[in-house]
Amino acid sequence: MSLVEVPVTTEQRAECHVSDVMARVGERWSVLVLSLVADRTYGFNELDRAIEGLSRRILTRTLRTLERDGLVQRSVLGVSHHGAVERVEYAATPLGRSLLPLVIALGEWAVEHETDLREAQAAYAGPPVR
Repeated sequence: MSLVEVPVTTEQRAECHVSDVMARVGERWSVLVLSLVADRTYGFNELDRAIEGLSRRILTRTLRTLERDGLVQRSVLGVSHHGAVERVEYAATPLGRSLLPLVIALGEWAVEHETDLREAQAAYAGPPVR
């Protein structure tokens, strides 16, 4: 039994929810941000300081995407008398927490097979050109 029907149509790929989840897990910052907010709530500035090399623009985009997907919850804690948001916190939702054991398993697999992967990549590349 195959995991997918053959041929795989463009329509089937567009409707595949697995692709959306894999894109989220494969995105550079999403899993790291989700892992942090699974331990405790973080304010935006705390997250900004906690992840070196992540711009505020990309952090904002990552948090919005995680929130849109139901993996992270944004809570407004303070609003100024002018109505501007002063403080927000982010926390993993139960859905987000349920994804983490699967991501951890994938990470453990990658660590366990790191040498195998590097050897395969080196063999594919062939001998160095002189």
